[in-house]
Amino acid sequence: MTDPGIEKAHIEALSALALTPRHCPAAQRYAADLPAAERARFSALTDSHHVVLRALAPVRDYAVRCRKSDVAEWADKAIAAEQLRIQSALKHLHFICCELEAEGCPATVIKSLDHWPPDLGNDLDLYTSAGERAVVEVMRRRFGAALEARSWGDRLANKWNFRIPGLRESVEIHVQRLGQTGEHTRLARRFITRRVTREVGGYRFLVPAPEERVIVATLQRMYRHFYFRICDVCNTARLIEEEAIDYSELERAARLGGIWPGVATYLKVVADYAAKYREVELPLPPPVAQAALFGAGRIYVKDKFLRVPMLPEGARLYSSEVTTLAMKGDVPATFRLSLLPPLASMAALAYKVTGSDKGVW
Repeated sequence: MTDPGIEKAHIEALSALALTPRHCPAAQRYAADLPAAERARFSALTDSHHVVLRALAPVRDYAVRCRKSDVAEWADKAIAAEQLRIQSALKHLHFICCELEAEGCPATVIKSLDHWPPDLGNDLDLYTSAGERAVVEVMRRRFGAALEARSWGDRLANKWNFRIPGLRESVEIHVQRLGQTGEHTRLARRFITRRVTREVGGYRFLVPAPEERVIVATLQRMYRHFYFRICDVCNTARLIEEEAIDYSELERAARLGGIWPGVATYLKVVADYAAKYREVELPLPPPVAQAALFGAGRIYVKDKFLRVPMLPEGARLYSSEVTTLAMKGDVPATFRLSLLPPLASMAALAYKVTGSDKGVW
């Protein structure tokens, strides 16, 4: 088990490398001076945060300048392996998307491509408005895909995971629903009706509009996992800097799903955390700052990630979502969300006993 102090130092160095790759000499030196055994842990951490290329490229450059050949070789090897993985994953992902579309299953790539350039997620995530039977049939017939065991959480969310021969990554397909309990259907449809084309690695993909990118990141970070990866900060900070987000449209959509406080808080955390390393404030419009419940000051490092406190912060967001959807008269969504507390308790117990919550969550 990694010492908490060392883990925090690793995360801080990794954050600086990913967020300020051209201006992080202390972080470059920190990574380059790690003992060989600790380098392996640091490399694994870059993978966990989906910033392998963003973080290790500046370390390699520093090692070359300082003639640290062993460090340069370590970084080069990790970078080359990741680039090969990405090339293979993109090729498979493009084929999967094309086949689903051709079979009448509209598919949008969610989350996985948000890290580009230059990184890619460790799973290939898609959303489709097609029915589950059609999706499963296409995946089995066209790719020889094996359906992975589904947890109770997967069933509620109507999420299906597939293993395809020759593909390292799992393919995760969200069918007609989004959210931890599959509570969002109207919001989910926007991921098809508002999708846009994006070129990645020489392939053309259909991806969510920037507003939906923020929404799906919020659902994952503020309403499900309650932790951030460094890639989340990098990805969303880039959207803010490029002025790609239509905040009025984002607020309208988030209010539709009862998650505006969570979206605003997610953006506030990203802006605060990025500013800590870049020493430059990211501009957020007043309505976002006013709606945010807290900022990066409440985030802490534990078990490899940047954690969002469950109490009272996570509970407040959950209560707000339930109340809003109930007041809108969305009985199915409210019922689904009512199942979350016992499901979360079961997952916590399973994790404590077995070290894994996969059978539940």
